Amino acid sequence: MRQVVLDTETTGLEPSEGHRIIEIGCVEMEKRRLTGKTFHQYLQPDRMIDAGAIEVHGITNEFLADKPRFADVVEEFLDFVRDAELIIHNAPFDVGFINHELSQLGGDWGRLQDHCSILDTLTMARKLHPGQKNNLDALCKRYDVDNSNRELHGALLDSEILADVYLAMTGGQTALSLEAGMEEGASNGEVIRRLDFKRPRLKVIYADHEELAAHDARLADIEKSHGAPPVWRRESEPG
Repeated sequence: MRQVVLDTETTGLEPSEGHRIIEIGCVEMEKRRLTGKTFHQYLQPDRMIDAGAIEVHGITNEFLADKPRFADVVEEFLDFVRDAELIIHNAPFDVGFINHELSQLGGDWGRLQDHCSILDTLTMARKLHPGQKNNLDALCKRYDVDNSNRELHGALLDSEILADVYLAMTGGQTALSLEAGMEEGASNGEVIRRLDFKRPRLKVIYADHEELAAHDARLADIEKSHGAPPVWRRESEPG
């Protein structure tokens, strides 16, 4: 499956108030591996950027003065995402802005959903971690994804970070290369390791009497302090 991780930066929060996209960043994955192909473009919005937005992403009006407009890059952008599954954190926000940009062009550009499917990782995270913070920084901390370079929001950097978060949320990235004795799974990119049946039997080391006594003493301390048998002892009891 071809997937594209996408993020945008904007002049403000609401396209209905005339706010526009000023940066689009995308990274491509195939079979859960980053391919190295990216789409990245800063855009001239033909309006001023809200001061609060500049504090978030650091992109200024002066920096964008000589950048192309969305109409100049729309074909290249749609070619990059076409027929892929788009992975977006808080997809309604980015999709809403992109669809607003498409609607301003005239002609039959349709909606983003007409060109690709969309997966919202914020919805996924809320199902996996109900009642917890599920913004990108919180997910990076939860899944041990390095975001130390993320001092400000940036569409390309955030899409790269989200790709790592998505892979961790959905089972981790599969091996970059197949080692000897390993076979690639069929449809989901899983890697299955086949062990040689002729290998030596694994050595089993049993606890000695001193270790068993220490273990029993520790369980007795737990039972005394909590007023109930530890779960390990309950599970070992018959019936």
